[in-house]
Parts: sequence; C-alpha cells; structure tokens
Amino acid sequence: MKGKRILGIDPGSGRLGLGLIEVIDGKPHLIHYDCILTTPNSPEPQKLSFIYEELVSRLNKIQPDLMAIETLFFARNITSAFSVAQARGVVLLAAAQVNIEIVEIAPLRLKKVLLGNGKAKKKDVQNFIRHYFNIDAKKKLGDDAADAVAIALAHTIT
Repeated sequence: MKGKRILGIDPGSGRLGLGLIEVIDGKPHLIHYDCILTTPNSPEPQKLSFIYEELVSRLNKIQPDLMAIETLFFARNITSAFSVAQARGVVLLAAAQVNIEIVEIAPLRLKKVLLGNGKAKKKDVQNFIRHYFNIDAKKKLGDDAADAVAIALAHTIT
C-alpha cells in the first residue's frame, strides 16, 4: 500500500539535508535520509548547480508527493544566511520544475511542534528523530539529515 511521500529539506550550500517519510494510514515511516554534499571552497555557482542537478535527479527517482522546506532564519552570520537563501532558491526552483507541491515551516515552529520547545538545540532534534523512528545509535544521522526528517515529520503533525 502506497502512502503519501513527503520529502523534508534542510537547505544549505555545503550540506543540504534530505529526509523522506511515507505516511500510511496516518502513521509516518522513515524511508530514507542523507545529504547532498558540495565540494568545500568551490565557487558558489558551481555548488548551486550541483545541488540543482543532484536534487532534480533524486526528485525524479523518489517522486515525493510533497516537499517540506524550512523557512529562512536569520541568525548572526549574514554571509551564511545568504548562502542558505541561495540554496533554498535552487531547491524551490527544482521542486517547481518537476511539479512538486511545496510547504514551508519555520524553525521555531518545527521545534515547538515536535519537541514542545521552540528553542530546542540541534542535538535535541537529532535525538528526537532517532527515538521517534527507532534509528540505531550506531547509524550515522547528522544534524542536516535529522533536521530534514524533522521538517517532513512536522508537516504530518501540523
């Protein structure tokens, strides 16, 4: 039985997190998580091009019904914020070009929905995702992939 497939995206130009869940009979199941990694110190246009090509290829392969992406959150580092914004734009373009519906969630809302605390730390999100989907502690689950899974999961709850 096929359920609704939701791809969560944690945008970034160096590491773009992806988390795919499938909701069957109202219950989310973790299908896959990983990151698209770009080459450090390569020019930003090359990073964005790589992200676009890799993401379009994956979208065509996994064919999600919906893409959930984090809204921008401007912290202290404005340079980093611009880089994330550019990667986010490439993600939105890729989704639009393969005709996938997009929903957005703010980082504070995501943490409030899943953890009850909008100021939770990245490690808290990672631990929650590990526990919720019973991911073995020996399996690698970085912050970016955990955030992407959390973004997809939060959409199913909100």
